[in-house]
Amino acid sequence: MNSKIKKGLGRGLSSLIGETKIENKNNKLSLSDIIPNKYQPRKNFDEENLYDLTNSIKERGIIQPIIVRRSNTDNSKYEIIAGERRWLAARKAGMHDIPAVITEADDLKSLEFAIVENVQRHDLNPLEEAQGYKRLIDEFSYDQQKVSKFIGKSRSYITNSLRLLTLPVTVLKYVEEKKISSGHAKILVGLENAEFIANKIVEKKLSVRQTENFVKIFKKRKSTFVKSFDPNIQHLEKSITDKIGLNVSIKNSKKNKGTITFSYHDIEQLNKIIEIIKSNY
Repeated sequence: MNSKIKKGLGRGLSSLIGETKIENKNNKLSLSDIIPNKYQPRKNFDEENLYDLTNSIKERGIIQPIIVRRSNTDNSKYEIIAGERRWLAARKAGMHDIPAVITEADDLKSLEFAIVENVQRHDLNPLEEAQGYKRLIDEFSYDQQKVSKFIGKSRSYITNSLRLLTLPVTVLKYVEEKKISSGHAKILVGLENAEFIANKIVEKKLSVRQTENFVKIFKKRKSTFVKSFDPNIQHLEKSITDKIGLNVSIKNSKKNKGTITFSYHDIEQLNKIIEIIKSNY
């Protein structure tokens, strides 16, 4: 493989191509002879980015070749392994052919190519990126060090990216829908009340800095109180805690007498409790 192709494809893809047989290094294929990758792990292509790529292709052409293999279902067609965005943009730009590297790859290798190509892009949302890393680890026996080497990111970057996937499903959906940013999401990782805070970010349109300050006030600490074993009381405690974002402990006797305790660790939390009480009574 010549150095220009290798540089254009990126470290991960060039390594993968080195593991497969190449039919043609430099080739131009008709756009009509190319079909999408049925294993494409990425479902959504940002229309604005696709528009920008289309304009770039109109002005400069396509510098980086796409990677294809012969279709299993139609031998006259070529299936995209990596570069579907470039193919879509080339069609929008009115081009008739596109530079391509033709390689032999089975279905599993085709999926691996597509995932590596996706996570090397800069326009993925952080959730798509983390999911790509996880697939490489789960489905292709990569470890974090190999992912780091292939993608050209530090080991700590890969680790922190994967930690995003530990967030609650509701929070992950907010990230996917761009209701909260990756900066917001990183703050929420590891918090027990991540969903509560995420809802507040969306509701109050909090910036990343405002979210950091909000977390300092509402970050939950493990309660030192002995929890009741009554499931009704536990449900009530959780319901109030989820609502206000502060630890609540209810001690209830058999005669239905007892105390309700709001736990706080600084003056801001105390003021918040007072505000809640004053606004409702």
